[in-house]
Amino acid sequence: IEPMKKFARTVRAHRELILNYFRARKQFSSGVVEGLNNKAKVTMRKSYGFRTFRATEIALYHALGNLPEPSSTHTFS
Repeated sequence: IEPMKKFARTVRAHRELILNYFRARKQFSSGVVEGLNNKAKVTMRKSYGFRTFRATEIALYHALGNLPEPSSTHTFS
């Protein structure tokens, strides 16, 4: 019975947030959030070869923020 009590306390603690879901039903689309989440996952998948998390973090900033790529010191012909 203790797990049920814990669940009831959790629902009581988050009552307003749960009710907000029902109040705003179909007024907002989660498509934007899903798109950002997908873009982040793709960027993380591309960055598996990076040695540090900092490099992955920078890649995420560039992908999600549409930041310009830094100029390269090398030229590719």
